[in-house]
Amino acid sequence: MMSSAVSRIPAASPEQALAHFQALQQFETDCWDVHHALSNQRHDFVLLDVRAESAFNEGHIAGAVSFPYAKLNQANLADYPQDTLFVVYCAGPHCNATEKAAIRLAKLERPVKKMIGGVCGWLDEGFELASGSEG
Repeated sequence: MMSSAVSRIPAASPEQALAHFQALQQFETDCWDVHHALSNQRHDFVLLDVRAESAFNEGHIAGAVSFPYAKLNQANLADYPQDTLFVVYCAGPHCNATEKAAIRLAKLERPVKKMIGGVCGWLDEGFELASGSEG
């Protein structure tokens, strides 16, 4: 039988797969986990909406802080302790603002995770958005 495009390149060993997927958890979280944390008053991170302020005002996750990635710098983060965990999100998989924000935060030696899915993922899970300029 001919191999498919799926199996043509062999899967990683179980040991490699374990290391890879465990490492992903250090870099990413998902909409469900963020929603659960926010709904249960487990605010041990700061959720940053890194899109333009106009997009934030149109609809954002309640509790998020509007912080367009271009404004992430040492001076603007001065009110946050150095060990604050930031979770960043943008519009969704078609947007790379989360990566741009994560790079900036990492260069500033700040802990950061990406919320995979962004606003699209949030809505796909059935969660609601808030509107206006307040988090």
